Amino acid sequence: MSNARWQGVFPAVTSKFNADETLDHAEMRKHFSFLINNGVHGLVTGGSLGEASTLSLEEKVAVAKTAVEVSAGRVPILANVSETSTREALRYVKAAVDAGVDGFMIMPSLIYVADSREAMLSVRTIAEAAKKPCMIYNNPVAYRVDLKPEHMAELADCEWLVAIKESCDDIRRITDLRNTLGQRYQLFIGVDDLSFEALALGADGLLAGLVTAFPRETVALYDLMKAGKWAEALALYQWFTPLLHLDVSTKLVQNIKLAETLAGVGNENVRRPRLPLVGAERERVERIIRAALEKRPAEYQSR
Repeated sequence: MSNARWQGVFPAVTSKFNADETLDHAEMRKHFSFLINNGVHGLVTGGSLGEASTLSLEEKVAVAKTAVEVSAGRVPILANVSETSTREALRYVKAAVDAGVDGFMIMPSLIYVADSREAMLSVRTIAEAAKKPCMIYNNPVAYRVDLKPEHMAELADCEWLVAIKESCDDIRRITDLRNTLGQRYQLFIGVDDLSFEALALGADGLLAGLVTAFPRETVALYDLMKAGKWAEALALYQWFTPLLHLDVSTKLVQNIKLAETLAGVGNENVRRPRLPLVGAERERVERIIRAALEKRPAEYQSR
């Protein structure tokens, strides 16, 4: 039986590469340790931010295994499932379970746009095969599949489905989910620049991107909101928001890896066809990051 009640700040971690595009597990161990040591409550490997579409199944399992080893039980490790077929997803899930992950985040196929009947059956099939706690990732903006509150209610009889990452970009969805489903699922917001709003509406956690460069600030925002310290939280969020906008972009990977680099906790290596930012585009993003670093609240600086 699944009794997971995930909450808090779960980074969607970046995959680290050497200059030749091979996986850099040493850099990932260092970065995962940095995140855990700065208070995050879980890690999610192999998501879109982790460049999953460019990784082989074996590479995704290897990244998850590295996170499991670094965590050593300190925080739950979730492996993201975004395979192009349910059949391949089941093969991945088996290998990730063998690697020791604590649960999964389940996305729709990135190629085929499923209808709700197909998407629900895929989610249910993967969760029942995993027999581990699973989070449903809903992101109709990026993936054109929308599992609405009524669909989540249909899936509620599956014991392994314990949480929802909601990224529909409509903050009203958080309240609609809670009103429809009560406390059946833990609710995470998956849009960085809706973090304050979602936590104010009762979300249980943040499944975040910029946290990979700024974990202490992200954890502090969560803690302040949960403590009802709205004014302090709002001041921190207003500082953070220009950075958080960088998550809502087709180049979120390059944006966030540049933020990691300038914050001194990563590098810009990506796997092609992605390329690091250049020219005016890079200058704009770098200005945003450097301006935030210059005004960074001293009490939240990462260590």
